[in-house]
Amino acid sequence: MKQEKEISSLFDAWNKALQCGDPDQVVSLYSPEAVLLPTIANQPRKSRAEIRNYFELFMQRRPTGTINESNIRVYGDIAINSGVYTFELSPPQEEPFSLRARYTFVYRWIQDRWLIIEHHSSLMPE
Repeated sequence: MKQEKEISSLFDAWNKALQCGDPDQVVSLYSPEAVLLPTIANQPRKSRAEIRNYFELFMQRRPTGTINESNIRVYGDIAINSGVYTFELSPPQEEPFSLRARYTFVYRWIQDRWLIIEHHSSLMPE
């Protein structure tokens, strides 16, 4: 249960980094070999530079995420958190709107902390 709480808090740290306005804070939560399959872009992001570029654009929409359903599993130095989340977006000069998506974060314990090694987020098909 303690590990589950720890893994759950990683989303909170990621969400807080999203709201700070600095894409480098978000990117620092990903391992150098991470892969991001983003919510609102077709291109997989396979480098820190590509991941940073995605978050530069996404953060312009001032996202705030909320987890609706979470499923956490821990296997030694690998942890998985998958489920459904909702983002409230408030782009400048546009009406605010919500996106509901399925997500999977795969973390690996590297040196002294959990880092994202895989992040998949896709809009709900409905």
